[in-house]
Amino acid sequence: MPGIARPGKNRGWDCPAVWATILTTFSPDRTSMASKTQQPGTLPESSSIERLDSWKEIAAYLKRDERTVRRWEQEGMPVHRHMHKKQASVYAHKAEIDVWWKTGRQRLESPEPAPEDDKRFRPWLLAALTGAAVLALLAFTTTGLRERLSKRFAAANIHSLAVLPLKNLSGDPAQDYLADGMTEELIGRLAGIRNLRVISRTSVMRFKDTQLLVPEIAKTLGVDAVVEGSVMREGNQIRVHAQLIRAATDEHFWSESYDRDLRDVLALQSDVAQAIARKVEVTVSGEEHHRLAAVRPVSPDVYENYLKGKYALAQSINRTTADQSIAYFNEAIRKDPTFAPSYMGLANAYSELATVFIGGVAKNERPRATAAARKALELDPDLVEAHVLLGNIAQQQWRWAEAEAAYRRALELSPNNAEAHSAFAYWLVSQGRTEEAVASCRRARELDPLAISGSDLAWMLFYSRRYDEAAQELHSVLAARPDDAFALWILGFTLIANHHSEEAVPVLEKGVSASEHSPAIMGLLVHAYAQAGRRPDALRLLEELKRRKQTGYVPAAAFVPAYLGLDEYDRTFFWLEEGYKEQSNLLQFLKVHPPFDPIRNDPRFADLVRRVGLD
Repeated sequence: MPGIARPGKNRGWDCPAVWATILTTFSPDRTSMASKTQQPGTLPESSSIERLDSWKEIAAYLKRDERTVRRWEQEGMPVHRHMHKKQASVYAHKAEIDVWWKTGRQRLESPEPAPEDDKRFRPWLLAALTGAAVLALLAFTTTGLRERLSKRFAAANIHSLAVLPLKNLSGDPAQDYLADGMTEELIGRLAGIRNLRVISRTSVMRFKDTQLLVPEIAKTLGVDAVVEGSVMREGNQIRVHAQLIRAATDEHFWSESYDRDLRDVLALQSDVAQAIARKVEVTVSGEEHHRLAAVRPVSPDVYENYLKGKYALAQSINRTTADQSIAYFNEAIRKDPTFAPSYMGLANAYSELATVFIGGVAKNERPRATAAARKALELDPDLVEAHVLLGNIAQQQWRWAEAEAAYRRALELSPNNAEAHSAFAYWLVSQGRTEEAVASCRRARELDPLAISGSDLAWMLFYSRRYDEAAQELHSVLAARPDDAFALWILGFTLIANHHSEEAVPVLEKGVSASEHSPAIMGLLVHAYAQAGRRPDALRLLEELKRRKQTGYVPAAAFVPAYLGLDEYDRTFFWLEEGYKEQSNLLQFLKVHPPFDPIRNDPRFADLVRRVGLD
């Protein structure tokens, strides 16, 4: 960007960045610093309705999002208001908007010549600017100003970025999957740049349809700049508009529109990502540039099925949504078996099904997840997500060295990948390295403060037996998402371990309801009932779990906490052995799981730890 010195550049007397900063500092007109914005094309034909009666209508007419057109009003776009007692409603005339677009907007986006009446002042203004520049250059030799300018350069550099959810301007809510998918794919491409911290989809999706201003969002996410934009689809034609906004100043310094056939959507994503990388002036290695530029044609049907699978998997995770996503991914693979992202999506879906939380058969689902992830890596060896997932599966199958290697490879490829740091934290805690695990999880949250939730960190704190800190993290999560079943489950564990079983009961009862009767939460609720002195309730719920097992699959790990809570340790070891046969996720944490404390000195427990490879 003009006026910003790149790292390593000369900052002496002949440095262009110094001159640019000085002239910007002393110039009364700063609009020349704004980047030129490409016109969005011909505006829609005027209809019989010549007035636009809301921000939404104005934005749709200009094919932009509401935040953009609200900013344009400040730049002179003609918007009128009806004043009421408590509020004002806006409207605009299409004819005025058309004139502004053709004249006023163009002047705002390009250097504006001095008015005719001001020509007589040009020599005086030039002399004043020249004098100011000379004085500034003299002052630059002093330590104070040099430090202030250095700080200004440093502050202007962009090291972190958030891509906000792209708006669906197609007029069809059913096309949301396309806008969300394009957002995630753009994030994925930019995240491959080592010197740029990019916030994950998990975090930015919380700001979908938000009314918060860019500086507020950026402060929450801890980023230097924000990308926002929109997606519009008509048949197999797609238009993406994107713009870059500097977080601290709300300065809109780059904007571009891209039109492509849906078959060339990967090329479109590549073009947008490369343009953003250039504008933020981040250093991109040759290998990273190759990954940014890598494109291949993809059938619209294949890409749509892939995005629909991702969209289903991104909803509240349960067996229904996981099965829906698997169907979409398999259809995409059937139509194009060479498209790596479809295999990665399939691997993620099977991995979710393998968890005790959903209640799938781990020994059945993990091999499917492994095969899909390996196929994805065969097609794209640098797919960080695949390395992380394979590390997770290796850990679940107690192949500890293989898991560590996979996580380290992921971090080597993408040191700023929050998910990789978080996954490695689980490996560290399973080895009993609890403080390192907490540190790794905290690092993950620094990189992506919303994606790595308090629930993840709470697990690490729970295993470190820092129960009050864990509960504090979980209460923060639940303040924002009261029905977060995963957070309710962990809070139940934490309260029980901290000798507050009575408090755990209503928490877990809510978790059972919110999770569609997850067997994992039901088993822990049996434990809480028993420890709170409500043994009849505990036995009633345990019988319900047993009846479910007679008609379907219930993981062994659901019964382990139940019998621990009932102090029936022989039955506990029976179900631990069943869990060993299933390669239950629970057995990863034998060394550190607080509920195992009452049986930790039993020879049967020591033997189990040895067989899992954690002795």
